[in-house]
Amino acid sequence: MRYGFVLDQDRCIGCHACTVACKEEHQVPVGVFRTWVKYVEKGEFPHTSRHFGVMRCNHCDSAPCIEICPTNALYRRSDGIVDFDNARCIGCKSCMQACPYDALYIDSNTNTAAKCNFCAHRIEANLEPACVIVCPTQAIIAGDLDNPASKASRIVATEKVSVRKPHKGTEPKLYYKGIEGDLLEPTRLSRQNTYIFADQQDGRETEKTFDSTLTREVYDVAHPAPWGWKISTYLWTKSIASGTMLVASLVASVGVYLPIFNADVVLPAISLIALGLTMLLLVLDLKRPDRFFYLLTKPNFRSWLVLGSYILMAYGTVTAIWLVQGFSGQHINLALKWITWILALGSAGYSAFLFAQAKGRELWHSSLFFFHLLVQAMMAGTAIVAVADLWNDWDILRSVAARSLRIWMVIHLVMIFGEILLPHSNQDARKAMRSIVSGRWRMHFWGITLTLCTLIPLIILPASPVLGSLLTLAGLWFWDDLWVKAGQSVPLS
Repeated sequence: MRYGFVLDQDRCIGCHACTVACKEEHQVPVGVFRTWVKYVEKGEFPHTSRHFGVMRCNHCDSAPCIEICPTNALYRRSDGIVDFDNARCIGCKSCMQACPYDALYIDSNTNTAAKCNFCAHRIEANLEPACVIVCPTQAIIAGDLDNPASKASRIVATEKVSVRKPHKGTEPKLYYKGIEGDLLEPTRLSRQNTYIFADQQDGRETEKTFDSTLTREVYDVAHPAPWGWKISTYLWTKSIASGTMLVASLVASVGVYLPIFNADVVLPAISLIALGLTMLLLVLDLKRPDRFFYLLTKPNFRSWLVLGSYILMAYGTVTAIWLVQGFSGQHINLALKWITWILALGSAGYSAFLFAQAKGRELWHSSLFFFHLLVQAMMAGTAIVAVADLWNDWDILRSVAARSLRIWMVIHLVMIFGEILLPHSNQDARKAMRSIVSGRWRMHFWGITLTLCTLIPLIILPASPVLGSLLTLAGLWFWDDLWVKAGQSVPLS
């Protein structure tokens, strides 16, 4: 048994009855939706046409939201419905990033994620979903896709139907009949800064200029970016936390000299402070921070949010052991150095696998992202070494660190331009990168990230290692912030 939907857009009149029924059935808060109707227009007056598309959860057979959910709050029932247990949800919003269809939202009443659950409670009572029974034109057909006798199964088997984003490999069970192709690919739409019926200014209708060759989106619902500055800063503090001991353990293992107090006390202390901030930011970004311990008590080991948390905890443990031994004057043995180095690598790079599980965000699937995270960690660690002993006269150490930092900065620049110039997998990734290079964040990229916080530090590092290192650390944060924001800038629905 595999329940699914067929949406007959040839019958849809865009009345929003399904939206209203869904909101009433599930008490969906104002401003968010489990199902909604999107409008697009084509042509130029008087030769125009309007098309509707009903958007909702696709109840995928290979649902990325289930894979990324760290607490198994999302699960697939035996009847194929992807359901949600808000008693387990910690509000991490990772499912919202994983869903390519914008189907999930945060419920302000519970501070947990929510979505269409196929009205599972009605299905169990042998009733149809609320949206199906209120549709005045019978445009919504629900049924068992494995049952040849069901109407939904017959339509899928005998008529031309489409699904949204089949290249994602999610195996969606929401089929569209007769839908306009532009409604399935949101990046093909031209968005207008106008009202649906008229643009008013000082009580007068203003003239609107449209490109008649484009399909225009004229009505949709808001889907704000789930992740903000806390996630950007988490990437940054994690680079510092992992990079500091990555440098310390690596140079100590190969016999390069660092002042004992620096290597065994100052650097691990800085690393633990940054690691504490990293974990604090992750907890504070949760909509239900009171449930953060569910990562340990209800873990989904397919989620890199869980695996990453365990890596960070293991890394914090070995760094604390290093610090204790340093304070007590004990020799740091080679085994501890190499274990620390391996866990530092894992702490620096695991976010690439977490972001790759966000199937809705194409920019984050870059093949360079993992290696770029390691380079950023080495940059952060080397910059910290350059300023860690500021109160002592270690000019030679800071000079060596500055030279090393310049090498990592050049590699960082190569990585950035690799992200820009290498072919991207699809239009969504290209559009996201354009928003950095030539779009809304171009001044932040060219003016702050590249010029002020990368090129200028490269020039001044030999003469002023401390200032150059601090600017470099600032540049890493600006790049992480651009990466997080641009990745979410492309609409999913």
